[in-house]
Amino acid sequence: MRQNFQQILYLRAGMHKKITYILLSFLFFPFLLKAQFAQFKDSIIQISGITMTADSLRAIPAVSILVRGQNRGTISNTQGVFSIVAFKGDTLTFSAVGFKRKDYKIPASLPGNNYSMIQLMIDDTTYLPVTIIKPYPTREEFDKAFVSSDIPDDEYEIARQNTQQAQLRALSRYTPPDAREATNMYLNKQAQSLYYAGQQPPQNILNPLAWAQFIQAWKRGDFKSGSNTKYGYGY
Repeated sequence: MRQNFQQILYLRAGMHKKITYILLSFLFFPFLLKAQFAQFKDSIIQISGITMTADSLRAIPAVSILVRGQNRGTISNTQGVFSIVAFKGDTLTFSAVGFKRKDYKIPASLPGNNYSMIQLMIDDTTYLPVTIIKPYPTREEFDKAFVSSDIPDDEYEIARQNTQQAQLRALSRYTPPDAREATNMYLNKQAQSLYYAGQQPPQNILNPLAWAQFIQAWKRGDFKSGSNTKYGYGY
C-alpha cells in the first residue's frame, strides 16, 4: 500500500513538472516568436541603385539583375535605375549584352533594411576571326566576269529610251485617246463641219503644207518597214 502511494506521488510530481514546462513554453513563446520575426525582418534588405559604364559613367539600360540560386530578379530602366528585395548574404548577378557579367555579394553585416549602390560594368570586347578579301585569281577571269555581268539601266538610260521619237510615234499610234483628247477631237470635227457647211471642203492633195509634211516624214524614214516593225506597227 505504501509503495503504491509513493508511485502515485511520483506520477503526480512528474505531471506537475510537465504542466510547468508547458506553461513556461506558452509564457515565453511570444517572446521567442517576436525575436525570430525581428531577426527575419532584419535580414531582409532592399537594394536600389544604378548601372553605369566603368569608363564613361554612362547609364546602362536593360541590365538583368538576378538573385543567384533563386528564380527572381529585375531589369534596370532606360536610365539604368533598378530596385530589388533580397536577403543579406545573397549574391546579385548583373548581366547585359556587350558587357561582362558582374557579381555582387550583399554583406550580412549591413545595417538597416535599405542600401543604395552604383554598379559599374566593363565592356565585353569580342574579337572576330581575320577575314582576307582576295581579288580574282587571274586578270582573264576578272575580264570575263566584268564583260558577262549584266548591268541594269539607270534612270537616265530609261528616260532616254522612253523619249525616242520613233517610240513616241508608235505609242501615239496605238495608245487610245483619253476623255479630254476624244472630246477635243469631236469638237474640232464638229467645228470643221460647221465651217465648211454648204460648200465643198478643200482636198489636202492640193495643199502645199500637207505635201511638205509628207516629204519630211518620208525623209525621216517614217514609212520604212524596218523602223516601224521595231516598235510593232510595221507592214
